[in-house]
Amino acid sequence: MTRSELDIAVAWAAAEGWNPGLQDANCFYGTDPAGFLMGFLEGEPIAAISAVKYGTSFGFIGFYIVKPEFRGKGYGLAIWHAALNSLRGRNIGLDVVGAQQDNYIKSGFCLAYRNIRYEGMGKGGVHDSNCVPLTDVQAVIDYDRQCFPEVRSHFTQCWIAQPDSHAVGMVQGQILVGYGVLRPASKGYKIGPLFADTAAIADDIFQTLVAKVPAGTPYCLDVPEVNGDAVALAKQYGLNYVFETARMYTQKAPKLPLNKIFGVTTFELG
Repeated sequence: MTRSELDIAVAWAAAEGWNPGLQDANCFYGTDPAGFLMGFLEGEPIAAISAVKYGTSFGFIGFYIVKPEFRGKGYGLAIWHAALNSLRGRNIGLDVVGAQQDNYIKSGFCLAYRNIRYEGMGKGGVHDSNCVPLTDVQAVIDYDRQCFPEVRSHFTQCWIAQPDSHAVGMVQGQILVGYGVLRPASKGYKIGPLFADTAAIADDIFQTLVAKVPAGTPYCLDVPEVNGDAVALAKQYGLNYVFETARMYTQKAPKLPLNKIFGVTTFELG
């Protein structure tokens, strides 16, 4: 894809109800410009997929969409194989809706755990927070690396500086112990990532971000179900279940501190 063609894929994702962030595309594309594929039929774009490379060992697949009128004709399978081939030799991750798990198992993917999307409603107001703006970019990149299989410097730097977003962290003894980002989406706002050393830190970051959501405006948080504290956080603040995905990998699940992952960064790029 060209950068402008990625906007087409983002619009398709919005039509599917995936609720992409309004400013996500620039950070996505800059992470791996060769990692976004589009299928054309007689000059018309009809299929999309992302197969983004991180470092030398990891890749993530997302944006797997075929326009509805062209489904069931083999076009999706063609672009799927192109994505897999581009990531050959890497451990590949993705998030899929539960009903599709069996299809991905046939392609060599194994279930790691479920991610659950929870939705809440902004109430306005101010939270008396211990959080601070993220000014030390390298500290954020280093912390993010703890919670992701490879370093993603360009992505992280772009992600925390998105227009109209809020990015905050918690610092204890000059050490970053958690951070989170709130960004506008097709529908309301999305929180992601929400990474923190403890549930109490995650709670403070969460409340700080939610206070930025206008009253009556929805927001969502994608929670790894295996982190019981993260599920408890969502339920504590009355968030409602929306849907769930299966996080799957082609190789062993990366050894990540899932107890620190209270909110997934993005289903599209991990």
